[in-house]
Amino acid sequence: MGPGPCNPYPEAMEALARPLLGHLDPEFLALLDETCEGLRTVFGTTNTRTLPVSGTGSAGMEAAFVNTVSDGDVVVVGVNGLFGERMCDVAARCGAEVVRVDSPWGGPVDPAPVLEAARRHGAKVIAAVHAETSTGACSDIAALGAGKGDALLLMDCVTSVGGIPVEVDAWGVDVAYAGTQKCLGVPPGLSPLTVSDRALGRLVERPSSWYLDLNLLARYVNDSSGVGRVYHHTAPVAMVAALHAGLGALLDEGLAAAWERHAECGALLQEGLVDLGLELLVQAEHRLPQLTTVRVPGGVDEAAVRRDLLGSYGIEIGAGAGQLAGQVWRIGCMGNTARRRNVFALLGALREVLGR
Repeated sequence: MGPGPCNPYPEAMEALARPLLGHLDPEFLALLDETCEGLRTVFGTTNTRTLPVSGTGSAGMEAAFVNTVSDGDVVVVGVNGLFGERMCDVAARCGAEVVRVDSPWGGPVDPAPVLEAARRHGAKVIAAVHAETSTGACSDIAALGAGKGDALLLMDCVTSVGGIPVEVDAWGVDVAYAGTQKCLGVPPGLSPLTVSDRALGRLVERPSSWYLDLNLLARYVNDSSGVGRVYHHTAPVAMVAALHAGLGALLDEGLAAAWERHAECGALLQEGLVDLGLELLVQAEHRLPQLTTVRVPGGVDEAAVRRDLLGSYGIEIGAGAGQLAGQVWRIGCMGNTARRRNVFALLGALREVLGR
């Protein structure tokens, strides 16, 4: 019950144990196509260029920037946590002129100064994190999409997709990436990514990364050339099978039902933590249900509490990161972990460990 990975769906684990298929086997390619279609559903998009990037969510972040940013391009990043800071680092490594617009950690990105900075500096890309994993705060991406002008809008939805509504098309998002190990309920190893038609015409022709070059990857994943699939790299076939199965479990439940399950478990957890006398970091209106950040009480050894929970109760929670290191615990309730029984088990264990 940390900030990820979560406990995977049994269907995803079963898929990992199946006999391997080759990455150009027709049966695997059919499964890959179905996986991409499932990703379109969870992203809320009809984008043709929607695929699982080989690597964790950070690979998706790098793919998003390396394919849209060239030397000297202005990138405006709304920063309200560690992963907004990481966006700045990755964009800078791509040669961007990074304009950082900070909001307090524990609150959402403020759209107004971000959009003003984008207008003032003539940004090619505006970037922000939808669900900030370091704080548990949710930001209004639709407001950025409504005011983005000519800029491309890039969204990190690693912690949000599958757990709360994500609407890439409706919000005007041009590039979005996620991870498999959180609300999608699949082991870590792939980064779902989607690119709008608007962004496709503005991709870097020859990005600095060969492995993450979306123009080359499309010839393998999308097969729109009429000449068949073109080998790029050996796809992680077992992970794609696991993602296919995890998406199947999620979509069989229904996205709306899964969002409601996450909302219910998040509310139970947060109410229970408050009942224990603990203080939550994020204000209720911006709080994620799937990732709750709770302040460590004065005089409590936060690392000892985490060790006790893991060693005595078999429950993992996360430490604070970045500016919040040593000050908070991060409690995840994502994917298959988002069950009432897990919430009640954690609250009972915390009560005993803290002596409350």
